Amino acid sequence: MKTELILVGKTNNKHFQAGIDDYVGRIGHYMPFSVTVIPELKNTKAMTEEQQKEREGELIMKLVQPSDTLVLLDEHGKELRSVEFAAWMEKKQQMARRLVFCIGGPYGFAPAVYDRADEKLSLSKMTFSHQMVRLIFTEAVYRACTIMKGEPYHHE
Repeated sequence: MKTELILVGKTNNKHFQAGIDDYVGRIGHYMPFSVTVIPELKNTKAMTEEQQKEREGELIMKLVQPSDTLVLLDEHGKELRSVEFAAWMEKKQQMARRLVFCIGGPYGFAPAVYDRADEKLSLSKMTFSHQMVRLIFTEAVYRACTIMKGEPYHHE
């Protein structure tokens, strides 16, 4: 199963980007994993939040195939412990052709993206910057990979 992470806007913090790159490289030892960055919109000051979400949503939807399983990282999504996330990923590997995770822009997702989504996951009840979420999520995927392989990275 191929797994992809779609991000709206590039990661600006070089330290976060270095960590993300490290985990993406590690994940690649376990499964095909790629990151696609949708460029930040131009002239957002002239747009309402809704217009910005709609435009980002159009760009996201261009990348999602009808057969993909689309999972949004969203504050209202289901929270899973690491071992639960690993079990969830293992199940998805058996069922999905391509698993696509998406971290939206600063205002969330357009209604069309929510309508298309198969599931929503939340990393925490707390709010993190979109920059941090990218690092936290790639570490979570790496952790899930090591749990699925029975490796000693995760301590329960």
